Amino acid sequence: MAETTPNHTQTVFGWAAKDSSGKITPFVFKRRKNGVDDVTIKILYCGMCHTDLHYIKNDWGITMYPVVPGHEITGIITMVGSNVSNFKVGDRVGVGCLAASCLKCEFCKDSQENYCDQLQFTYNGIFWDGSITYGGYSQMLVADNRYVVHIPDSLPLDKAAPLLCAGITVFSPMKQHNMLQPGKKLGVVGLGGLGHIAVKFGKAFGLHVTVISTSPSKETEAKMRLGADDFLVSTDPKQMQACARSLDFIIDTVSANHSLGPILELLKIRGTLALVGAPDKPMELPSFPLIFGKRTVSGSIIGGMKETQEMMDVCGKYNITSEIELVTPDHINEALDRLARNDVRYRFVIDIAPKTNL
Repeated sequence: MAETTPNHTQTVFGWAAKDSSGKITPFVFKRRKNGVDDVTIKILYCGMCHTDLHYIKNDWGITMYPVVPGHEITGIITMVGSNVSNFKVGDRVGVGCLAASCLKCEFCKDSQENYCDQLQFTYNGIFWDGSITYGGYSQMLVADNRYVVHIPDSLPLDKAAPLLCAGITVFSPMKQHNMLQPGKKLGVVGLGGLGHIAVKFGKAFGLHVTVISTSPSKETEAKMRLGADDFLVSTDPKQMQACARSLDFIIDTVSANHSLGPILELLKIRGTLALVGAPDKPMELPSFPLIFGKRTVSGSIIGGMKETQEMMDVCGKYNITSEIELVTPDHINEALDRLARNDVRYRFVIDIAPKTNL
């Protein structure tokens, strides 16, 4: 579709899945010319999110092939439109999940574009001109400047890339529920791409952080590498019971099916559990831990653009980055296979232009 749109005249090299086999292969396509509100970005790095796996395999039944994944994009601006005043050529920038929204609804006006019902994503979305959006597994991107953020100079562009999805996904509910209070006790369920950044935010703001995991082998890295204070094996009833009513807040980052009952029991009275993982089947939510503890279960997805810039600035201030493993484009499929097995500490990032990185 995008190839036939009249103003899509820029030839771009990227990597796409052509069918539900999910295999990524080289793909040449067209992007739009830089418009008055646009910036053109030379992509240097792109994080590999679990969402990419769902789209390339059409797990959700909504994939429009060919799909160019990638919504954790960092790079350098090479062109700005005439209406753009907050970016200039040479700026270090990032693009996350959002490509377009209606700009008129209550959520857009309140910089909560992520809840606009006309939201379109950075890939597998439909842009304002009717074209299908292609993501960051490519060498160049044209983006409306309203969906672009500055990357602080103190943050390396490769380790900052996952912040554009994983980072804002955990930061937004932490801010919404006033979790970032020194001395409060935070639980983080799951120590993956999302969880490890939640631990870093918690420690940066002076919280006591407990990692809750099914994998006892992760205790050492949780404590020694990431600075977690405590570690609970969620499949050990004695450990879980010993910590009942001990946490003020919990962020659950796990996308596998699991019961929320044992996790809720860890919360103090009136505690809050924020869900940011996306299991593909309904989760078990027993009523007793809710009503006997006056507890709240909440959901959250990414964040608006103002909040995403705020998150990035916070990361710059506290030197919060993702723990990454860099891969070159010729190893994307291998990395996706490992990602499907959760065999990464903690985020794969594609080095899009390994010979010319700035």
